[in-house]
Amino acid sequence: MRTQRQIVKLLDYRQKNASNTFVPNPPVLSSSGWENIHFELHQQPKFEVAEHQHTMHVIACGVPSSLPGDSSGERWLDGKLTRERRNLGDIAIIPEGISHRCNWQTSVQFMVLAIEPAFLKQVAQDLVNPDRIEIIPHFMMGQDLLIQGICFALKEELELGQIGGYLLIDSLKTTLAIHLLRNYCATQPKLSSYTDGLSDLKQQQVMEYINEHLHQEIKLAELATLTQLSPYHFLRLFKQSVGVTPHQYILQCRIKKAKFLLQHSKLSIADIATSVGFCDQSHLNRYFKRIVGVTPKKFLKA
Repeated sequence: MRTQRQIVKLLDYRQKNASNTFVPNPPVLSSSGWENIHFELHQQPKFEVAEHQHTMHVIACGVPSSLPGDSSGERWLDGKLTRERRNLGDIAIIPEGISHRCNWQTSVQFMVLAIEPAFLKQVAQDLVNPDRIEIIPHFMMGQDLLIQGICFALKEELELGQIGGYLLIDSLKTTLAIHLLRNYCATQPKLSSYTDGLSDLKQQQVMEYINEHLHQEIKLAELATLTQLSPYHFLRLFKQSVGVTPHQYILQCRIKKAKFLLQHSKLSIADIATSVGFCDQSHLNRYFKRIVGVTPKKFLKA
């Protein structure tokens, strides 16, 4: 039993290389500079983590592994011990400040997703009393397909560094926060009173802002501020009004403007790519072909 003098180790994903001292190998992938959220992909041998506490709410998610062996293991959460099955896509939720340790019986792959408690409170102001947020610990005994999808989307973002990354990450972390509040919070969220989408004026303001700033990174918080809504309600009402998410809409606008410039300007394809907000010509090529069906070069010839 821990004495008062013993100091509990803290794992703070706000710090660079925070997990390196807790696991045998450094993460295969690790995010950097993402506001209010952190992601890591791990490939580890058989290991055991000493007791510690997180300073953020943390989610662990299993990923496919070609390595043989029993992927089960034990986890201690807030003093409770459970032997977990840890099947593909199973998740564990470790709230901030909860004592935690675990072990793995074989080599394993898993993802770690950490979200800032202060951000959860910011989103919660529209759903629950922010002072009454209590995330419930959850052993790795079952799947959550939405969280699994968010983890894989963030993994892909780290691997490919795709266009519109900031807005996509903003949208994903807001969706994650809402999902945690709805499904893993001790206090049930209240229903939203917003049901009719954005007003015509607010929708016009947002679309004008997007078209004027296509060459820049556009953040969800910026668009929400224009409409005087929280990011949660803006994301929900924008999709209700427009039919797609802000990230998808901005991508469509960038492709539309690129098509116009290809037809009506003398700019090179590389210059067009940067002028409409793509990182480079290869990024434009990838999304142009996905949406239009041909590359910009073939579109010009046609």
